Amino acid sequence: MGDQIAKGEEYERKAEKKLAGWGFLGSKHEDAADLFEKAANSFKLAKSWDQAGAVYVKLANCHVKLDSKHEAANAYADAAHCYKKTNIRESISCLEQAVNIFMEIGRLNMSARYYKEIAELCEQEQNLEQAILYYDRAADLFQSEEVTTSANQCKQKIAQFSAQLEQYHRAIEIYEEIARQSLNNNLLKYGVKGHLLNAGICQLCKGDVVAITNALERYQELDPTFSGTREFRLLTDLAAAVDEEDIAKFTDAVKEFDSMTQLDAWKTTLLLRVKEALKAKELEEDDLT
Repeated sequence: MGDQIAKGEEYERKAEKKLAGWGFLGSKHEDAADLFEKAANSFKLAKSWDQAGAVYVKLANCHVKLDSKHEAANAYADAAHCYKKTNIRESISCLEQAVNIFMEIGRLNMSARYYKEIAELCEQEQNLEQAILYYDRAADLFQSEEVTTSANQCKQKIAQFSAQLEQYHRAIEIYEEIARQSLNNNLLKYGVKGHLLNAGICQLCKGDVVAITNALERYQELDPTFSGTREFRLLTDLAAAVDEEDIAKFTDAVKEFDSMTQLDAWKTTLLLRVKEALKAKELEEDDLT
């Protein structure tokens, strides 16, 4: 590995020398680009990710000078993938540079993919607000390129994080919209009850019993088969428990559903919020009596 680092540093020195010297317009940048690419490969083989990332940025700058925009964007993306292992902030910065260039040359699908990648890095860092921002940008671009499945994946992430941040209204709108779209697609139809369940759980978090009841009526109109599902029964039982302020009934409904279909961490977290709100209400009423 030490050999590879020494090789990489030697290539990098030669590239810098080319750039500093005289040469025909463009030719010195072409020569330097070849050397920077060799340097980056050597650093990658040595798993020296920071050095590899830094050299890919230099390679990107050479391609910018040569007006090779596609190659410049790819070099920034390569830099980002090296930095991903050591420096998330630097990785995001390089991906943004790649996106800016891809947008400029009309490669919207590539831009969407890299926005999604930035969103995933923000998610990894638990920065949900930023993750929402980048998933939103990715979803818009995927939608404009008619890559509906990828757009919906991004939208589901936005809904998931919005609910975690107690932005229930936005989450509900997204889940309902995806459910509506999925009804017209034979491959996606089976997922409708899951989207409506997610929307319904967000409705429960808002604590407005009238809104929950209205939503359940709307969901039955949207998908007449929904009323025959376990998801619908769970939401109906939970809505009744919230209305009656019955914690035991609420807990039993959740347990019964969970024994057949295990609830994921997101649903469990939100349902716990509803249960805690019920408990708080009960305590409040005890204090008043």
